[in-house]
Amino acid sequence: MTTADAPTRRKRGPIVIAFLTLAMIVAFWTLLVDNRQFQIMGTYLALILGAMMFAAWALVFSGWPVLRRFVPAAVLGALLVGTLSLVEVRGVTGDWIPVWNWRFAGGAAGDIERSGEGAGSSLGRFPAFLGPQGNSRIDDVQLAADWDAEPPVKIWQRDIGAGWAGFAIEGDIAYTLEQREDREVVSAYRLSDGEELWAQGEEAYFSNPIAGPGPRTTPALAESALFALGASGDLWALDKSDGSVLWHRNVVEETKAPIPEHGKSSSPLLVDGLVVVSAGGPEGNSLVAYRQEDGEIAWSSGSDKSSYSSPVRALLGGMDQIVTLNDASISGHGTEDGTLLWQQDYPGSWPNVAPPLVLDRDRVLFSSGYGIGSRVLEIGAPNSSSGTQAATKLWESPRMKAKFTNLVYYDGFVYGLDDGVFVCLDPETGERVWKKGRYGHGNILLVGKHLLVQTEKGDMVLLEATPEGHNELGKFTALRGKAWNPLAFAAPYLLVRNDEEAALWKLPLAAS
Repeated sequence: MTTADAPTRRKRGPIVIAFLTLAMIVAFWTLLVDNRQFQIMGTYLALILGAMMFAAWALVFSGWPVLRRFVPAAVLGALLVGTLSLVEVRGVTGDWIPVWNWRFAGGAAGDIERSGEGAGSSLGRFPAFLGPQGNSRIDDVQLAADWDAEPPVKIWQRDIGAGWAGFAIEGDIAYTLEQREDREVVSAYRLSDGEELWAQGEEAYFSNPIAGPGPRTTPALAESALFALGASGDLWALDKSDGSVLWHRNVVEETKAPIPEHGKSSSPLLVDGLVVVSAGGPEGNSLVAYRQEDGEIAWSSGSDKSSYSSPVRALLGGMDQIVTLNDASISGHGTEDGTLLWQQDYPGSWPNVAPPLVLDRDRVLFSSGYGIGSRVLEIGAPNSSSGTQAATKLWESPRMKAKFTNLVYYDGFVYGLDDGVFVCLDPETGERVWKKGRYGHGNILLVGKHLLVQTEKGDMVLLEATPEGHNELGKFTALRGKAWNPLAFAAPYLLVRNDEEAALWKLPLAAS
């Protein structure tokens, strides 16, 4: 080949680079079929490598005049600097897509916005994470299914501090946690009009580059007190009426537990006068129960690191127990003294977030994202001599990968978001019944026979909970912005929030 062919070879450089970049993208999307986040990150990596290869080609192999060779690198640098100057990156979505705002854009107008309609009395209560039963179900209310004839009504919308905490509701008061500058606070709002009643907290700040700042849990309400866990491990017992401190402990310091990468995200569980917390400490301090009355430790058990999943109470194999999905294990503990009843290893290379889902008196389902999927265990009767229980794996399936949203069990089927797409699953076999509706990594709640699905972008969708197929009955925009916070419903009011705003909606109820 002669030197005359050199310009031709140089011209082929961008074509080869484009082909290699495309080949990398195709490889990520075909070889990593069960992990959408890796597919997207692989696409970013391929595009960055492609841009770097083109800049290197221009500098070394293009044969262009000297000044012209620096143009691609200069353009890439200018785009990077300009983007960072104009755009503020506010974390990522559940699929690792950057969420950004213009730096010069103003915040929400006004502190609180009210509609002409006020909120009346509430028919229900929502006292803790995932509701009164701790299973994302409200069974004693039916929603009206025609939102065109009876549309949901917004009662109020207001600014709120950062964080991914949920609301707990009792009567006309709603409680949550939020980050206010350098203070982490528990706050109380009047449900009827959104006015703040009190806020209690201290100087504390937790943030993560992916998820941002603020607490991540939902308060739990007892008769006269509430209990809340902050992102750095501060456990508060507060008087519900005025927020005065009854007692305060730091579960990270006293159990020597590490703070997970995304902060303490496991909501406290109230059990028979105790506050049970997934602390994640070594040497018997994985699961810790504090006395509600004075904050003293009643018992502690296990030595597994905590995950981001919240413990649930269940009757399995005839034993009243607390079921936990830990960092790399799943286990059941007796409610009276924390005795370890059963345990199995569980994948822990990526975050475990979704809470365990109790199916019946013998079976419990665990689910994780990042390509892991779901597992169902059958818990046997206690051994007559040891008191421990056998945990038998019935099946594993990649067809339901709940990254960090809860699942719902209703009328013999499991419903939830499989890596952002809605799925109905048969819990007998782990087989998918149907899959449709890309809602992102949002939240779900079953009210009667209908599913409320908040998309990751903030829309609220009404679905029929049926194995017959995906039937979307209605939709409205509840909030704008990344919706990772769990839902709260005290009929007929739906309370939603994100890391900037909260809003109360009145949903139409079916005739009794």
